[in-house]
Amino acid sequence: MRCPHCGYEESKVIDSRPIDENSSIRRRRECLGCQARFTTYEVIENIQPIVIKKDGSREYFDKNKLLVGLLKACQKRPVDSAKIADEIEQELQNSLRLEISSTELGEMVMEKLKSIDAVAYVRFASVYREFKDVETFLSELQHFLKKP
Repeated sequence: MRCPHCGYEESKVIDSRPIDENSSIRRRRECLGCQARFTTYEVIENIQPIVIKKDGSREYFDKNKLLVGLLKACQKRPVDSAKIADEIEQELQNSLRLEISSTELGEMVMEKLKSIDAVAYVRFASVYREFKDVETFLSELQHFLKKP
């Protein structure tokens, strides 16, 4: 770590303590060249994956957009939408993938909803799969009822 006072490249850590609910570390350092003290912060770098949309456009993953869709599908249902959004975001971070298609992302959401609440699943599927008519809707319901 380069000293902000003299530019010397070596320093020693005098004190470290976690901050922001243990999501970062504050370090108090002393320059070995000029003995000046300064503070540094260490944080985890979260790289947001890029979502490749159906039209080919790309945008950074936005948990808030996912949460809005989940809230609409889970409205008046006993489902914790925020928890599902957190789980999906964590899965994406853990996978270390830089890109994911919106189709894969939608399937991840539907898999989670399918095991939690059938009504929320069908609501999400109707928007995600762009049901055009009642027959498509019934077909999805029959497909859902056949699976264990």
